[in-house]
Amino acid sequence: MKISAVLIAQNEEQTIGPALDSVSWADEIVVVDGGSSDGTIQLCKDRGARVVEHGFTSYVEQKNFALRQAAHDWLLSLDADERVTDQLAHEIQALNRSGFVAAGYRIPRVSCYLGRFIRSTAWYPDHQVRLFDRRKAQWEGMWVHESVRVDGEVGKLKGEILHYSYENISDHVDRLNHYATLAAKQMWESGRRGGLVPALVFPPFVFLKNFVLKRGFMDGMVGFLISSMNSFYVYLKFMKLKEMDLRRSRETPRGKSF
Repeated sequence: MKISAVLIAQNEEQTIGPALDSVSWADEIVVVDGGSSDGTIQLCKDRGARVVEHGFTSYVEQKNFALRQAAHDWLLSLDADERVTDQLAHEIQALNRSGFVAAGYRIPRVSCYLGRFIRSTAWYPDHQVRLFDRRKAQWEGMWVHESVRVDGEVGKLKGEILHYSYENISDHVDRLNHYATLAAKQMWESGRRGGLVPALVFPPFVFLKNFVLKRGFMDGMVGFLISSMNSFYVYLKFMKLKEMDLRRSRETPRGKSF
């Protein structure tokens, strides 16, 4: 089977080059660009990728559009800040030669944070379905945490995807704020409402789960920082959900129920 590597991008000139290099073995590389104003498009073309321009609406829609642009049915989906390790590339190629036995495959993803790869906390192994037959799979989700739903058996691979997610702590905080807003919006649209109890109970539990149960302490101060950030994210999304409650209650005319 021929394999298409598929990526979405927008203003990723500083990050996407190594991602493209890591899938240079694929039979085809397709990049769907959401409207870059930097040199992303030309960089992708220079590395042999076929670029399709498509205005960004949501991650799910963009990724489903991207999988339809590929020339081949077996796809390896990658983000601009990710890299396929040599071990994973060899594993996929060997599996392809012997024949795919599942409709999709989960791949462990390891994040690089403050100069080190984190194999503790809830960040690892962070299995992601990234290799799949598009005839039996598609992306689904609302605002955050999009994932691939596979109609059929899902196998597991051992090789890792390297994830270079945050440049520094400031970048981490900024993204947490952004994702917490999207998560609160998603909870609101699914019918959940804000409350004091979740904001008080869940964050400490998340910290203990990450730092103790998921062995974040093995990564010392970095593990403590990640555990704290994960806890803060949970607190922030519930506070933003409560903010939506308060805003809507002010907007609802007196005497009418929402």
